Amino acid sequence: MYSLILHGRRFLELQKCMRHLRFSLQNELPFSNSFSSTTAIPQTTLKGKTFTVSYLVDSLGLNSKLAQSISKKLTLEDDKNPDSVLSLLKTHSFTDSQISTIITEYPQVLTLDAEKTLSPKLKLLLSRGASTSELTEIISKVPEILGKKSISIYYDSVKCIMEADKTSVTDSFPHGTSLENKVRNVSVLRGLGMPQRLLLPLLISKSQPICGKENFDASLKKVVEMGFDPTTSKFVLALRMLYQMSEKTIDEKIEVYKSLGFTVEDIWEIFRSTPTFLKVSKNKMLCSMETFLGLGFSRDEFAMMVKRYPPCIEYSTESVIKKTEFLLKEMKWTVKAVALHPQVAGYSLEKRIVPRCKVIKVLLSKGLIGSELPPVSSVLSCTDEKFLNKYVMKHDMLVPELLAIYNGDQKVLPQQ
Repeated sequence: MYSLILHGRRFLELQKCMRHLRFSLQNELPFSNSFSSTTAIPQTTLKGKTFTVSYLVDSLGLNSKLAQSISKKLTLEDDKNPDSVLSLLKTHSFTDSQISTIITEYPQVLTLDAEKTLSPKLKLLLSRGASTSELTEIISKVPEILGKKSISIYYDSVKCIMEADKTSVTDSFPHGTSLENKVRNVSVLRGLGMPQRLLLPLLISKSQPICGKENFDASLKKVVEMGFDPTTSKFVLALRMLYQMSEKTIDEKIEVYKSLGFTVEDIWEIFRSTPTFLKVSKNKMLCSMETFLGLGFSRDEFAMMVKRYPPCIEYSTESVIKKTEFLLKEMKWTVKAVALHPQVAGYSLEKRIVPRCKVIKVLLSKGLIGSELPPVSSVLSCTDEKFLNKYVMKHDMLVPELLAIYNGDQKVLPQQ
């Protein structure tokens, strides 16, 4: 096994406007009522997100883009709890840089109770002999530890690996302990070139391929032989998938895919691009195929869709039917046109598909983009900025009207 080691301003104004418009998609002509959405974003949610971004920028010095990204995972209502967390970390000698790293990697820490949850954990680690510098370094490297109940176990695992990194000594690892396999396996992965940013999270994940021995060796051998790059997260994901499944289970899944028209080469090619592909159950595979066939797709088109975008096989039946029928019946795109872009079935109907299609329908009715539907990818697969620049902002006299349609403001929709 160890032999493997060798191996424009206008858009800025638009953005300001959009931030103050609530998203309420109530369908009117030219759309049928079956695709209406009356759900608006609650004002409390908007207020919370705005406060979260401001807090992250003002209190931690994070840039606006990063703060916006973090606000998707975390919503703060006020500064009381997060202030307590920050104060506690500073009391334990965490530097501003380390605190910023902790919040960026594990923003949920700001919601934990500083006195009842975090403080006892930090005191426990210090009472076991952890130095202040060691404590701050390890936690800033893997802040998710703070969310674990058995913090000592995870802390010891990470500490052991970090010490090995510093000393380059691999024969002093603890034998006869629960850490032995972890340290041995992490040593192998490090030898393959896996960076610490991927190694350390493995030590605290619920799915731990590094805990085994023979199974780990066999799974790792397969992943390496398939050509996965050990410096990427996809390598870790592939290792996890193969580690969790027996040879029998893998063979059974391959037989099911073969019955759906895939070759063995197809199956492993898809696995290389999307390792989670193999975790899909037999029933889900069959259900997915039946759903797409029932919507008018051929077996070849279904196979092409899965090859192009494997996650499409995991979409819920209800979601696939609703979105696909909208694209085929309301927008009149062909089955082939939709099959070429299977990722579309994963987009939000209310937030992405319907608003953009409303704009396209109006432009078509006014003859502003010809008489033919634009390609599916041109309308749905591009970024919001590109869509707005291409289909809204270039029509100077109609910008307010098109923007209102895009945001679901029914009061100014054009009369039909």
